[in-house]
Amino acid sequence: GEAVGGFEREFASYCDAKYAVGVANGTDALELALRALDVGHGDEVITTANTFIATAAAIARSGATPVFVDVDPTTYNIDPNLIERAVTQRTKAIIPVHLYGQPADMRPIMKIAADHGLSVIEDAAQAHGAEYEGRRVGSIGHLACFSFYPGKNLGAYGDGGAVTTNDARLAERIARLRDHGRITKY
Repeated sequence: GEAVGGFEREFASYCDAKYAVGVANGTDALELALRALDVGHGDEVITTANTFIATAAAIARSGATPVFVDVDPTTYNIDPNLIERAVTQRTKAIIPVHLYGQPADMRPIMKIAADHGLSVIEDAAQAHGAEYEGRRVGSIGHLACFSFYPGKNLGAYGDGGAVTTNDARLAERIARLRDHGRITKY
């Protein structure tokens, strides 16, 4: 309804993204982001094991295989120096996790993605408002996924989530996927 639409506009602005689409929770945000990018059976998605199970579970539920890369020993976020070695012909996306409000090292991650034609989905479930090199998380990757679980940085009364993007086509796909293909109320 109107309240959700207002929140989506304000949250997109807060994240310095063009679009935000509200979803049921952070896990749905990850799953819908993967579906919007047509990630599925036979694909691989690179991520880190140092995250909540929802990151890997969303990859597996899409039909893809999670490929785990170790963390940087200083930040405990995915080590960009190890990502390129994990890329194969089946790799379709990278999901860096911004853990405990600390963004992953996005500049080299985005370069690796560009060099290999991969999509980047920021798992920002624990990083609402965090910044990387002067940019808010949620505006750096192709898509970003947020959780509003009550224990998160920005918790809801119950549960909730959102996907942010600067790509109008991806925003519309997420909006359609969250509501059985519809974008208008019946």
